[in-house]
Amino acid sequence: MTLRGVLNLGLSSILMVLALAPAAHAGERYAVIVSGPSGGERFAELQQAWRNTLTAALVDRLTFAPANVIVLGDDEANRRRATRENVRAVLADLRRRTRPDDLVLLVLFGHGTIDGTDAKFNLAGPDLAASDWKALLDGIAARLVVVNTTESSFPYLEELSVPGRIVITATDSAMQRYATVFPDYFVKAIADPSSDIDRDGRIAIWEMFEATSEAVKGHYEQKGQLSTERSLLDDNGDKRGREGLASGSDGALARTIFLDGRGVGEGKLPPTAAALAVERRLIEGQIDELRLRRPLLREADYTAQLEALLVRLARITRQLQAPPPAP
Repeated sequence: MTLRGVLNLGLSSILMVLALAPAAHAGERYAVIVSGPSGGERFAELQQAWRNTLTAALVDRLTFAPANVIVLGDDEANRRRATRENVRAVLADLRRRTRPDDLVLLVLFGHGTIDGTDAKFNLAGPDLAASDWKALLDGIAARLVVVNTTESSFPYLEELSVPGRIVITATDSAMQRYATVFPDYFVKAIADPSSDIDRDGRIAIWEMFEATSEAVKGHYEQKGQLSTERSLLDDNGDKRGREGLASGSDGALARTIFLDGRGVGEGKLPPTAAALAVERRLIEGQIDELRLRRPLLREADYTAQLEALLVRLARITRQLQAPPPAP
């Protein structure tokens, strides 16, 4: 795709999402957590902790109906096993039940492999390749958020990316084959209110991803190690993805999707602050689009436009973070 084509795709995605976002809510919410074979006692304990933390956050804090949170585990007798047959059955049921205004969150914990051609997510028994997941997900009418937390997960972004779907991977290359720390920071970002970057009382998918992405980078920097993973988010169907604070055309849709089921501006903020939160998301999208257009602009024009947007963004952020007036 040419640079101009990417720019047009980014701008059109931002405009489309912002136009449709206020109506993107009100349906049922479902979560499918697939936790494949751990491969060892240490990973078994980690995966159990991730499942428990994520399930509690979805049910207790984000008010998912308990029956709508489906967990396919590895070796727990009271859970359905993470097998190919059970995954197919769960997703087939969602194809029958869901509507366009519903939301489905799919999270994959465990291990991924790649044999040179097919990237696979490990299951108990036969695995499912990225192309198999595509076939299973394409028939689901609901809005989809797919999070593959495993090593070698990048091919899933390329395979599953379509307009209107959010795909998050722990790695940006099929060659990143080491166990990831992404899932630990991902579940913490969903459970931790501090992931609410714009202080509107809610956590958008983009905020959750940005918090996770930055925490992963900080993990390796603190240890003085070369990072073996770089997480990406794609939400415009271009199969490219974008890292948390990097420039790119992705992120407009993810800024408008909330796991609590409400649309943009429907949080607990008073109407004035809610309007500011919506405006903030619009400006963030404009900054992303401007950065994509940088090669086509004179440097002075780019700098002036970016400065104006950043000033507006800072002003709105101060207003949102200011304490409420005394009664």
